Amino acid sequence: MPGVSTTVAATQAAYRFFNNPRVGLRTLADPLIEAAREAAKTASDRYLLAVHDWSSLKFRRQSSNPDRLPASERRGDYELYTTLLVGDRTGDPLAPVALSLQAADGVHCSRSAGVRPALSPLDEVEPAMQFLEWQRFDKPVVHVIDAQADSVSHYRQWSAPLGRYYLVRADDRVVEHEGEELRCSALKTRGHEQDAFRYTRDVSYHGRPAQQWVREVPVRLLRSGQQQRGGKKTWIPGSPLAVRLIIAEVRTPEGEELAVWYLLTNVPSDVDQDTLALWYYWRWRVESYFKLLKAAGLELEQWGQETAAALARRLLVASMACVVVWHAARSQHPQADEARQLLVRLSGRQMAHGKRFTEPALLAGLWTLLAMLHTLETYDLDQLHQLASVVLPRNRDGPASELA
Repeated sequence: MPGVSTTVAATQAAYRFFNNPRVGLRTLADPLIEAAREAAKTASDRYLLAVHDWSSLKFRRQSSNPDRLPASERRGDYELYTTLLVGDRTGDPLAPVALSLQAADGVHCSRSAGVRPALSPLDEVEPAMQFLEWQRFDKPVVHVIDAQADSVSHYRQWSAPLGRYYLVRADDRVVEHEGEELRCSALKTRGHEQDAFRYTRDVSYHGRPAQQWVREVPVRLLRSGQQQRGGKKTWIPGSPLAVRLIIAEVRTPEGEELAVWYLLTNVPSDVDQDTLALWYYWRWRVESYFKLLKAAGLELEQWGQETAAALARRLLVASMACVVVWHAARSQHPQADEARQLLVRLSGRQMAHGKRFTEPALLAGLWTLLAMLHTLETYDLDQLHQLASVVLPRNRDGPASELA
């Protein structure tokens, strides 16, 4: 890092690594899976939460990349689908254990040996669920997905395997309760009339203090599902499916409704409604992962990789850096707080009042720390003072610490 030749050599080595077809995505994903397995021992009590989410990647520099998605089929240049494991105790992110990058030539997937055909976003979820089951984690997995996954036919598909659990945010769909079909919003209104909502906890909503109120209703899904392929809609009938409807409201302390979630789940009843609402609240951890990859951390959309294959390899390596940062953020080592403050200081970032660190600041400080350690392995202190005097004229007669 200190010299130009070293930097060029490191850049060339990274280029060769990320473009090497013998570097398999499944091999690069193995350390992430093992990191999640190890972290789960201390970050989870009964369940592991697998948060599934999609993110469009939009590159400015790679506008001419030949494997970008066609403009008619995309929101960005590539589509990233990630499965992030989260602990059930405090919602700590553990590690992204699966990653798929959709490009024009297919899907570059850490679960597959090679490039595979693209599936619809929801059809990607079932293979990801199976993959996690094959890993045989020592705790059952609950798959947490946003409203994009609200599909009756997929609920029935996901409910078939014994021991597979999901928690999905639904739209205001029609459900059956006590022999009557009605929308989730109608059940919410009845809950208000019956004073059936229960205060569970204080939360933060877009930086504002708020409260969470929850009600549970047993419901069934009776209607046919639908599938749309090539502009054609197909109806898929199925047996009635019993699920738990968790209605979670976010209110101001004065009682004004700020947000409402309709959550459908098949998680056993020994997990109460309050816990399920909290688990969905922790879904935002995947957004913090995307934030670390993008503007607030690793500047993903500024990378210079020219193929989806190279980009997918670098994404997995960058994900390892995210895992290191998460570990540093929650470490209970006696010197952990001092280490975090060092990283913040090295990052050069200002913290908001009352906030000791942020994950992007830890990440930025980590790069500086690594450069410092490499420098100290190359030069002794006298050499550093001598070299500093060359570029810092006021430092010729003393150490850098004496500079005003």
